[in-house]
Amino acid sequence: MNLSYWEHNTWLHNIDYAVIGSGIVGLSCALSLRKEFPKSKIVVFEKGMLPSGASTKNAGFACFGSVSEILEDLKSHSEAEVVELVKKRVAGLELLKKTLGEQQLHYFQHGGYELFSQSDAHLYENCIENISYINNLLKPVFLDKKDVFSIKNDSFGFKNVQKQLIFNRFEGQLDTGQMMLGLIKKASKEDILVLNSAEITSFRPENEQIWLKMNNSEEFSAKKVFIATNGFAKQFMKDEDVTPARAQVLVTKPIKGLHLKGTFHLDKGYYYFRNIGDRVLFGGGRNLDFKTEETTQLGLTELVQNRLEAILATTILPNQPFEIETRWSGIMGVGRQKKPIVKKVAPNVYCGVRLGGMGVAIGSSVGQQLAKFATE
Repeated sequence: MNLSYWEHNTWLHNIDYAVIGSGIVGLSCALSLRKEFPKSKIVVFEKGMLPSGASTKNAGFACFGSVSEILEDLKSHSEAEVVELVKKRVAGLELLKKTLGEQQLHYFQHGGYELFSQSDAHLYENCIENISYINNLLKPVFLDKKDVFSIKNDSFGFKNVQKQLIFNRFEGQLDTGQMMLGLIKKASKEDILVLNSAEITSFRPENEQIWLKMNNSEEFSAKKVFIATNGFAKQFMKDEDVTPARAQVLVTKPIKGLHLKGTFHLDKGYYYFRNIGDRVLFGGGRNLDFKTEETTQLGLTELVQNRLEAILATTILPNQPFEIETRWSGIMGVGRQKKPIVKKVAPNVYCGVRLGGMGVAIGSSVGQQLAKFATE
């Protein structure tokens, strides 16, 4: 398809800053660029009708890590590194709330809970024993210095789990769709162009410009390029430690008298669920088949979906009938380290990827950090 003179001249000519990916990182980057460069031409390119990775497909958890996840991170990161990770996630969530407001986000801080299956007695005991240690470790992160985690008895009627849950008083939930709608509206108000169904397939530096090629073979240039494609980043950066990780999710139809309120983590965070009003959202299970879920292809598998339904029936909603209303999947970006990759990858080309399943928490701050490269 050949673009007309008008189309090319209006949207693709004289671009100062091109952002690849219109998720939370991409739009946050574009908004930060606009603050720094009020008269520049900023264009965001999105390959899908909506953000194609995880930004509009995640579960809407405003979280920064459960006790078991933090203990697991301490096996491969130093204490200082783990504290810094949590600090950045908390700061990122505050930046997101400041940027859009809790009303736009439909944000509710009901708290979060970690459950442990009866077969995970060792993990459960280890986490309970280490609550004081983790609370002390995280004291520098929170201003009031009060304990983050505490023990609560199960008041939700779960089955096949340990009777005590670990409660996180700071954890919240939000509406992912409203979050992205707020960012899109803000970008439009700031005269940032967002082009959907405009996939960038490759780039090449030439004469102090970056030439970008679209899936319709159209070529154009920009002065600087920012890659914010997270789980899809291998397309542009084959040598970086970022791997796609598909996450599958389902949502029930409304359940009369639903007793759940809050966010919940199970099996080191590989399973997670929450209420959406009187519905239950339940996702996870990629640990059942890591290799198959290392994909950039959206889709569902019987293995994961059947397991999600089984846990719903036997653990989360025992003796309570439910029906599934919808199912979907999203693509995260993970790696051996939890720290995001925010760096220069070529002359005038920069990336902010590998959010490690914490996009809601750190996406805004990673986008802000990515935009700072524009002043090089």
